[in-house]
Amino acid sequence: MRLTTKGRYAVTAMLDLALHTNSGPVSLSDISQRQGISLSYLEQLFAKLRKQSLVTSVRGPGGGYQLSRPNQEIFVAQIVDAVNESVDATGCKGRSDCQSGATCLTHHLWCDLSDQIHDFLSQISLEQLVLRQDVRIVADRQNHEQHKNSKESLKDKIDASIIN
Repeated sequence: MRLTTKGRYAVTAMLDLALHTNSGPVSLSDISQRQGISLSYLEQLFAKLRKQSLVTSVRGPGGGYQLSRPNQEIFVAQIVDAVNESVDATGCKGRSDCQSGATCLTHHLWCDLSDQIHDFLSQISLEQLVLRQDVRIVADRQNHEQHKNSKESLKDKIDASIIN
């Protein structure tokens, strides 16, 4: 069973965006800092998410990204599909060449499992994830760590300017 890093990171970044959507546009650097995903990778993912109309960008000071629709109208499967990922349980990546170029005995079983997983992810909205207590606990911890790191960074900059 495989959902690649691209799909996982896209869902993680979109959930982070959904969690912080009430405070206006969210910068990719903030998502990068909270989630430990490189900024350049997020830029690639968000280009695909924007192309599929899942997010909109806001330019200028205080700019960033916003969800293009309410949380309850964006589903995990849409996010995974937007970044050109598929949830694939087959060993042949769906090509039906599992056994020396031909379909193996269990190919259709694994295809059915892939379909079931996609259907499952199609029923989970960002809103449902945002409302989960376990998600809220992790988000609160990440926000606290980000705030603490920002304060330390500001203190270091002030100390450096005093020394110079």
